[in-house]
Amino acid sequence: MSFWKKTGYSYQSVVEISEPALLQLVNGLTRTDIIEWLMWNDPNGVYSDEQSLNEFGAIMSREEGLEIMLRQAEENRIIN
Repeated sequence: MSFWKKTGYSYQSVVEISEPALLQLVNGLTRTDIIEWLMWNDPNGVYSDEQSLNEFGAIMSREEGLEIMLRQAEENRIIN
């Protein structure tokens, strides 16, 4: 069961909670949880292992995914 189902957080809640709450939330995310959120938030992005291998020849690390996730969450806060 994914983090999102276990905790009751929705993908959308990532951009709605405070920055300190977001930083606490992401500490509990696995690489898979981060990829799920990135794929939801940016359906045209290249995040899955298969897509990443085909496009870049490597898969995204948890740390890389986390950086992208936090940046996208911040960008979504600015827009909304």
